[in-house]
Amino acid sequence: MVPRLSGGGRLIDRATEISFTFNGETLKGCAGDTLASALLANDRMLVGRSFKYHRPRGIVASGAEEPNALVNLGQGGRFEPNQRATTTELFAGLTARSQNHWPSLDFDVGAVNARLSRFLPAGFYYKMFIHPRPFWKHVYEPFIRQSAGLGQVPKERDADNYEYFYAFTDVVVIGGGIAGLLAAKAAADTGAKVLVLEQGAHWGGRAPVDGGRVGDRSVDKFVDGLLAELSAMPGVTLRKRCMGAAVHDHGYVLGYERLTDHKPGSDGPRHRLWRIRAKQVVTATGAIERPLSFAGNDVPGVMLASAMRDYVVNYGVAPGQQVLVVTNNDDGYRTAITLKTSGVGVLRILDARETGGGPLMEEARRLGIRIDCGRAIGKVSGGKRVRKVQICAQSGAGGALEELACDAVAMSGGWSPVVHLWSHCGGKLIWDAAQALFRPDPAKPPTGADGQGFVRAAGAANGVLSLDAIVADAVEAGRAAAKAAGFRLKRTATPSAAPAPETPIQPVWMMPDRARESLRAKSWLDFQNDVKVTDVQLAAQEGYESVEHTKRYTTLGMATDQGKLSNINGLAVLSHALDAQIPQVGTTTFRPPYTPISMGAIAGEARGTLFQPLRRTPIHDWHERHGADWEPVGHWRRPYTFVRGGESRHDAVMREVRNTREAVGLLDASTLGKILVKGPDAAKFLDMLYTNMMSTLKPGKCRYGLMCNENGFLIDDGVVARIDDQTFLCHTTTGGADSIHAQMEEWLQTEWWDWQVYTANLTEQYAQIAVVGPKARLLLDKLGGMDLSKQALGFMEWKDGQIAGFDARVFRISFSGELSFEIAVPAGQGLAFWEALVAAGSEFGLMPYGTEALHVLRAEKGFIMIGDETDGTVIPQDLGLNWAISKKKHDYLGKRAQERACMTDPDRWKLVGLETLDGSVLPDGAYAEAEGVNANGQRQVQGRVTSTYHSPTLDRGIAMGLVHRGPERMGEVLKFPGLDGKTFEAKIVDPVFYDKDGEKQNV
Repeated sequence: MVPRLSGGGRLIDRATEISFTFNGETLKGCAGDTLASALLANDRMLVGRSFKYHRPRGIVASGAEEPNALVNLGQGGRFEPNQRATTTELFAGLTARSQNHWPSLDFDVGAVNARLSRFLPAGFYYKMFIHPRPFWKHVYEPFIRQSAGLGQVPKERDADNYEYFYAFTDVVVIGGGIAGLLAAKAAADTGAKVLVLEQGAHWGGRAPVDGGRVGDRSVDKFVDGLLAELSAMPGVTLRKRCMGAAVHDHGYVLGYERLTDHKPGSDGPRHRLWRIRAKQVVTATGAIERPLSFAGNDVPGVMLASAMRDYVVNYGVAPGQQVLVVTNNDDGYRTAITLKTSGVGVLRILDARETGGGPLMEEARRLGIRIDCGRAIGKVSGGKRVRKVQICAQSGAGGALEELACDAVAMSGGWSPVVHLWSHCGGKLIWDAAQALFRPDPAKPPTGADGQGFVRAAGAANGVLSLDAIVADAVEAGRAAAKAAGFRLKRTATPSAAPAPETPIQPVWMMPDRARESLRAKSWLDFQNDVKVTDVQLAAQEGYESVEHTKRYTTLGMATDQGKLSNINGLAVLSHALDAQIPQVGTTTFRPPYTPISMGAIAGEARGTLFQPLRRTPIHDWHERHGADWEPVGHWRRPYTFVRGGESRHDAVMREVRNTREAVGLLDASTLGKILVKGPDAAKFLDMLYTNMMSTLKPGKCRYGLMCNENGFLIDDGVVARIDDQTFLCHTTTGGADSIHAQMEEWLQTEWWDWQVYTANLTEQYAQIAVVGPKARLLLDKLGGMDLSKQALGFMEWKDGQIAGFDARVFRISFSGELSFEIAVPAGQGLAFWEALVAAGSEFGLMPYGTEALHVLRAEKGFIMIGDETDGTVIPQDLGLNWAISKKKHDYLGKRAQERACMTDPDRWKLVGLETLDGSVLPDGAYAEAEGVNANGQRQVQGRVTSTYHSPTLDRGIAMGLVHRGPERMGEVLKFPGLDGKTFEAKIVDPVFYDKDGEKQNV
């Protein structure tokens, strides 16, 4: 048992004991502990198993960079896999289980893989799993699926709530260490609005642990004072437990706040996803200590020196009582000094540098710690915890000079600035050879639309590692960010810290420098994915010279920690194997988020009934009361038909069609997309979007238009109305409103960004009602208010006015072939206007009709329906819509694609009408048979049915379909097999079945 130390533990409350369980065993911790510190306090060194070889794994770090201590956390609806013990705050009743083992953590059958490691090197799966080919489906794939993953998948519905939060600020500072707080204070002193995000539960970062003085105060007291000043400033917002997850273009920053993880069951959301817009971003994200690559560096009890220091100072717990420290820089001495002064035995410091360190080395000597310079660890022995260490010369091949019994190893391989957020948005890095690290290149920051940098790094994240330099760099970064955000700098006192000289680091990428193969085969780079030094060397030997290719071949840096500890060591080993310089090899791509974000936070409130909110028109409740039989159309619910009495749905549809043709029908068309396009370049923009010319359309007129994607395929159609010289209203299909608006914005923002065009989706701002049928004008004349005569409002025209006292915009357009007026009124007046129409229409035989009657009406006229006659492979020319394609325009979206040989091939399937010989209705989607079979032995086909209905107007079945060379084959009879064994015979006819000359729409 490793007891709590008598000293240290600045973050815990020793008087408050907390019970928790780990792998079913009840343990005790203190308030303020993390799960990792509590496990160490209970002498739980073994906390998990590695992914590939199932090797024993212990805690190696103290923060988000931890690769080993991943647990299944919680139970039932609060179960979550892959949670880091190092960042999980301890709470009463916490339940955790280790991962990736069977049947138990101590005895794991999967550990046999370690015995077979010589047969399972990097890339073995690429070579093994392709032969013999039948094995893939029946042996390899089932095995891989069973073995894949670390944690378990939650089985119950998430019991917590999540939310989004939107924030706008002048400067966002990511990181609440001393650098972040100083940068925030410097920016806020200018009057800038500042938001500070800190991923942990405590402010100050490493500074309170590492010590030092700023001005006349100790660094921890200085941090407390700085926090008090910032908290009193009205323009400053401080958020703990809130990670800066990503930095994107235009100052868009993603924050991930954990609100109740440390007190589950509390009121309010568990996680909050911040969507932040900032003028300037300061990344004060610190640096991560690198491990050293020696044989056995993965044995539980081998830990980063800075992490061991954290556990002693913050939590009053040491991972061992007889500790060996190995380092290549002065920072390792800090850990040795901290351990010694806390009562922990420090057996020795092994410094890979021949001349050792500076003042910190002298301080360690004064404390009686033995220091061996030019020495390294050849091998760590131990199964589930460290037992002994072989010491060798760093310049040698690993021959043991001495063997030393110990129970923990603290390793320090130097520091790597956390440059992830800087790199997310294109910031470049430079290699600092003196410090052996990549740091942000101030000459190549992420740039905004104006070409100027909008991200600045501060403190250790900027490659500045000493306290005095961090203080100065952070203040300068905060002031520069405020100035770039448009604020005038003020003269303020700048704090300073006393310099602390250090001896330069000696880069050590492999220990010892000429380690023999047997040692390199046990020197781990990626602890979670079991990537060894020899794996990276093998990748280089097999020709994987790109660091990105090596990453994928070896899985280096592809674990849940995304290579935070492994990447720099790995690329250094690769560069050495390739006999290249580290900058020449470069780094892998840093992708957001910085650490994983819960799926709940990403979804926010979009779950259950809110996942896909049901959209209702203003007239929905009226439809409900009057027998609407609903059908889903996109996110909307629309009446399929209005069933009366004991009639069937089919009978109801037939009644609605007949009534609309003979009297007057009423259709709720509010769901149709209505997109406003406005600006000096609006006409030019629409000319590019639509196949026909919109710039020649005059105000007060309407024009039917087709919209294709860049591949030439038809994606939407609708009527465009010109409101004035710079304003158009584009109608889209119900399902296409959001996607077409998104496409407009995509082209404006990525391709035609300099065009002066504004778009707005007004779909829900208006109720739109179609008044259709030969008595439509009589009904509207009765309501009064507008002259809607043929002379006053011609076909494909619109005008504003009032009908029955309602403000209305009336479009004279028709999707039925009948006299038709589509009338848009403000959404809030939609129901009242509908009810006024119904009340006035009784004498004219008015009936509402639904979407199925609408489809029958349009099919009788041969009008296409997007989604029926189109399937993502159809172009306008296939549908006989050549008349809607301008021959005057030099370009439009899809034009060049439609000129390809495959698009102009006369053998394409084209639209025709289909009429069964016996008057029956063809099955929807049925294929027309052709002679012979294809290469797969399947029957050849020569066409398919796209729309099929019974027409009450014609009293027979009608259909539209795409047929091979269809328009050239009028009168031919095709055979369509049905699902019930019946074969239907249908004649190819003109797709317009009713009122071919269009006289009915002009009555």
